[in-house]
Amino acid sequence: MNQSNPYKKADRFTEAAKKAGYPARSVYKLEEIDRRARILRRGQSVVDLGAAPGSWSKYVSEKIGEKGRLLAIDRQELRTTLPAWCTFVEADCFELDGAHYTEFGPFDVVLSDMAPNTSGNRFSDQAKSTELFLHAVEVARVHGAPGSSFVGKIFMGEDFPAARAEVRKLYEEERLIRPESTRQISFEIFVIGLRKRAQPLAPGA
Repeated sequence: MNQSNPYKKADRFTEAAKKAGYPARSVYKLEEIDRRARILRRGQSVVDLGAAPGSWSKYVSEKIGEKGRLLAIDRQELRTTLPAWCTFVEADCFELDGAHYTEFGPFDVVLSDMAPNTSGNRFSDQAKSTELFLHAVEVARVHGAPGSSFVGKIFMGEDFPAARAEVRKLYEEERLIRPESTRQISFEIFVIGLRKRAQPLAPGA
């Protein structure tokens, strides 16, 4: 017997996002993270990894304003229109030329809502999620400005403590946030890095 996909079911967050003009309910995850960690401000330079369908990018564009800059990256097209101070690159972030990051960086905020195409195998999905998360951390390490912030999604599993430790090396403060709008069946969580260190901590420090 086929079971319906619970992620496809509309809920109050889905309906609210639609009414507010956002392509997906994920905007409320970033809104809560921003409200609690205060990461986005006017005039910032931001990179949004895994930007499609575009809710996070739309929210960021409104927060940073016309004096800010946003680089949005995804293999799929966005389902929203961004203002002139935002640039969308349709590409695989693993294959993207580093010159794109250099052109728009260094970044005040590195965001990653990247997630793998789930297979139903929890261990495989967690491993792929960790790979995406660590790639986002590497982008933050190379292209994040001193004092910058990081937000990255990861599926919790046996690799989670080690992945979380990588954020602690780079940032003075590391926090975990599971937004209210996260579906109950999901095992995703967001790792927040605040105030990037000028020099990362050495392993074991």
